[in-house]
Amino acid sequence: MMNESKMSGLTQAEDIAYFHADLCLYSPESYSLEEKKEICNVMMATNKAVLDAIREDFEQMLPDARAKLLDMLCQSGAESPEWWWDVLVGDGEPLYNKLEPLS
Repeated sequence: MMNESKMSGLTQAEDIAYFHADLCLYSPESYSLEEKKEICNVMMATNKAVLDAIREDFEQMLPDARAKLLDMLCQSGAESPEWWWDVLVGDGEPLYNKLEPLS
């Protein structure tokens, strides 16, 4: 299982990426097109890293525990059951299978 320190680092990197995006939205004229592309790419990469880490942790669980957790998450209303299935069992979050880094 992933340790708390690793997950904390991943979520902190994601939070920083989204903070930079918020700054860019607040003052878009302060950023070049290249900087805006980099902000978008970092947002996608950090979010994907968090989802990949969650999936890796899920895959290490015993089958009964995976089934119970997936059922609980699907009933939580936090995301759709399809989203949880895609992230934890399927091919990953659908958006990240379609997006490529901006160049």
